[in-house]
Amino acid sequence: MGTMIKHPKDFYAGTMYFSLGAAAAYIARDYTMGSAIRMGPAYFPTMLAILLMIVGAISVVRSFVSKGESIDAFAWKEVGLIIGSIVLFGVLVRGAGLGPALVLLVLVSAWASPEFKLKTALLLAVITTVLSVLVFVTGLGLPFPILGPWVGM
Repeated sequence: MGTMIKHPKDFYAGTMYFSLGAAAAYIARDYTMGSAIRMGPAYFPTMLAILLMIVGAISVVRSFVSKGESIDAFAWKEVGLIIGSIVLFGVLVRGAGLGPALVLLVLVSAWASPEFKLKTALLLAVITTVLSVLVFVTGLGLPFPILGPWVGM
């Protein structure tokens, strides 16, 4: 017996969107709503949650109507590399500094791509690091050391 779902990607994406929207609406339920003119702390998150739930519902309904491709196997290695790069950044940013932590974040997360090329990833890491230092340290004046005590600065 076949399934009624014709587009599994839309179905699961819509289910995820709807669930996240419902969770956000549930979290914001105890805050004061206010009005469109005088918004309370619950107004914006609740409106976004409702929009997310609408998008999710449309996606789920569409999954029963339009034909689509099936879902591939779950990419454990790629998810592990992305999460690992974020954890690595968090561990290194104070000790090694923003520069080395960002370079490693970009390199490890780029390694998750099947089109990974070291030269391209290094170029992206350098550009990201330079722009981040210019924006966050120089422009906004955030107290991130560019090179930390572990690197000798």
